[in-house]
Amino acid sequence: MAHYGLLRNYRFAESTDDIRGTTLYGRNDEKLGKIDDVIFDHSTGNVRYVVVDTGGWLKSKKFIVPADRLRASEEHKDDFTSDLAKEQVESFPPYNEKDLDSQERWGDYENRYRAKWESGPVMHRAETDRNITPTTQQLQGNRSSMRAEGYSGTSVSTSSRSGTPEDVRAADMSTGRVVPAGTDSVVIDNSAVGIGGRWDTFQSRLRERRKEAVVGCTTCTVGAAGTKGSESADTWKKAI
Repeated sequence: MAHYGLLRNYRFAESTDDIRGTTLYGRNDEKLGKIDDVIFDHSTGNVRYVVVDTGGWLKSKKFIVPADRLRASEEHKDDFTSDLAKEQVESFPPYNEKDLDSQERWGDYENRYRAKWESGPVMHRAETDRNITPTTQQLQGNRSSMRAEGYSGTSVSTSSRSGTPEDVRAADMSTGRVVPAGTDSVVIDNSAVGIGGRWDTFQSRLRERRKEAVVGCTTCTVGAAGTKGSESADTWKKAI
């Protein structure tokens, strides 16, 4: 079973564009806080979440964001953005890093945390911020508009649709990957691809140095304390 942990005070020996210390912006370019740490899989080095320090506006001080919900900020060089508002963050169950010490507690927290993403009233087209939740007008019967947005439902014959033939054909065209209609789930994957150069460099380096980064972990079998007994961190560094 995968074990997740924090990088904490670990620093890479070589020069690396560490994402810790960068700023995370939310919806409408609202500053949410600083990326304080990452939660990663000790067996692979893959980052699963970033830990964001809000600087005080959030009662629990910190919250987490799935790695695949991040993007490189276009407005702020080397920083990141996510489609989150402070109101959404406040609805998350309070993050406590001590939960990571127990797989049972962390599993329970993840289930409660994921439920807040999955049960939210707004769904988005995959890999975009485009809202695909039906509007009131769409729900009342604007079928062509709903088809154009990627919704499924009771089919409507071409002859019964309004608009030009070009509009009808446009409504029938596929608009790309979407979250399936009638599904409230938002899949939180632990892979994050194409976020940006700084992220990719950091993630690659962490995968390479994962054994060094988890030396001393007493919870999983990857860390030196779990598998190597009295071997020192220096021994692990030489072995990588």
